[in-house]
Order: sequence, then structure tokens, then C-alpha cells
Amino acid sequence: MNTIGVDVGGTSVRAGVVDSHGTVVDTARAPTPPEEAALEDAITSVVCQLARRHTVAAVGLAVAGFVTRDRASVMFAPHLPWRGVAVADRIAGRVKLPVVLEHDANAATLAEYRYGAARGSRVAVLVAIGTGIGGGLLLDGKPFRGAHGVAPEFGHLCVVPGGRPCPCGKRGCWERYCSGTALASTAVDLMARHPGMSTVLAREAGVDSRAITGRKVAGAARDGDPLAQRAMAELARWLGDGLTLIADLYDPEIVVIAGGVSESAPLFLDAAREHYAKRITGAGYRPLARIRTAQLGDDAGIVGAAALAAEIV
Repeated sequence: MNTIGVDVGGTSVRAGVVDSHGTVVDTARAPTPPEEAALEDAITSVVCQLARRHTVAAVGLAVAGFVTRDRASVMFAPHLPWRGVAVADRIAGRVKLPVVLEHDANAATLAEYRYGAARGSRVAVLVAIGTGIGGGLLLDGKPFRGAHGVAPEFGHLCVVPGGRPCPCGKRGCWERYCSGTALASTAVDLMARHPGMSTVLAREAGVDSRAITGRKVAGAARDGDPLAQRAMAELARWLGDGLTLIADLYDPEIVVIAGGVSESAPLFLDAAREHYAKRITGAGYRPLARIRTAQLGDDAGIVGAAALAAEIV
């Protein structure tokens, strides 16, 4: 039985037809619009494209936001326009298929548990690093959603009181220092403090600092740009610090690093592991979580959402 999984992120809406073995057999994609109606149009468009090409039974939406426990409504999404919206019913009415919602990181964690890096792990955490940070926690193979459906929200743990402003309304959230967006912000900050340190990124910033993206910083770091490499080192340090908080809370067997930024893991993950191992409470006297990149890559949210969709038909 094929189902459709849709990863509704802050940058793009990515959909895939997924078979019963967790294999993505076809995909469609659209940019994420900032307006509510346009976003729902985009989701409907990618789902209908795929439904015209394949027989599908249901749709799962992996959403970067707080989802109600019945997985029907979005309460709040820092990077999306929905606020208290019955998204499942709205989309179901338009695509004429059953629809279920899930927090995007929960969906990705479930996919990695069933088909990828977290298979067999009793306590598994996923940290999805992209536009922001999403977090997922599985206990004995089941997503932990908290009392009201909003847990865990790792990205909005405050790591710098009074620090960088966050779209969630707070300041100093972890994702403002450890995400693709944060990587760009760190590079711009470093350029202001160290003019001339990077010719590659300086040319981009000279036209418009908004042209600096996390992807461009990662590319410059691969090419040996010293400022970009320093920005990657900062991201590694913040990732290690955040993982120590997660380890102290949940003591996981495995932490899976997912999301778009994980594609650049060779630039930062070893340094993050070392920092985590040194900073964790009881360092040297307790087992450490294995820290691995997602085996399903950027498709984890799609696969997990499709797996959940298969459970409602």
C-alpha cells in the first residue's frame, strides 16, 4: 500500500510516495509560501501531482510546529503561518484522502527507528538541523509527545539568555546558534568583526548580507575559507553543548543528526562529538550516546509521515 508523506518545512514543501518498505518511489516539491492559504495551496498541489501518478491510500504531513495530540491541528509553528488551525481536515477536504499530522522531527525519528540509523534502539533522539532545529524522542519505539503534544522542542531551549532573537518570540534559543540559519548569522557576525578574513563570503555580503546562507557558508568551508571554517567550528561547539543538555535529560542510546545541515556533517560532527564527550555531566564515568547521521537523509520526515498515514487506513 502506497501513501504520501509531506515534509512541510520553513523553506520547502517536499512530498513523496512511499511504499510499504519505506522506499520513496516518486517526489514533488514546492517553495514554502509565508501566507496560510498559499501554503495550503502548495501542499495540495504536490499531493495532487503525486496522486495523479500513483494509487495512494492516505497522506501524512510532517509539520515543523506543535501538533495536537489527536494529530489533526497545528497549534503553533515558528516558521509557518498556522496558529490553531485544523490542517488535517482542510487538506483532506481538498485532496480527498485521509490526512494525519505529526511533528516533523517525530516523523523523522520514527522513520530512522523503523528503517534507518536508530533501528533497535530503546531510547532514541533525533535532532533535525535545518532552517531551525526539530527534535524527536522515541521510547520503546513510540514517539514521546508530552502531555499536550508539543514535546520535545529542543530547538527552543534557551542557551544564551538575551541572545539572538528567535521567531518563536524568545531570545537565545539553541536553533539561533545551531542551524542553517544560525550558520549564516554567525558568518555575518564574524565578517563584521574580522573584515578581510573571507574574500569568498565578503563578495556575497558586499551586495546584500541576506545573500549569505548556511549552504553557502558550508560550501566555502569545504573550499578552505578560514572564516567559513570558523563559523562551522562555532556550530560544532553549539551542537555539542546542546547534546549534553539532551543527554542529561533523556540519557539516549543514540542521537541521530538529520536535516539539511547534516549533509555537511563531515565539516562539524567529529568536533561536536568531542565537545559533547568533554562537556557532558560525569564525563569519563558514564556511557555516551552514539551520535550518527540519519541514514534516510532528507527523506526521513517524508518516510515517517507516510508510515503514520499507513496506520490510519
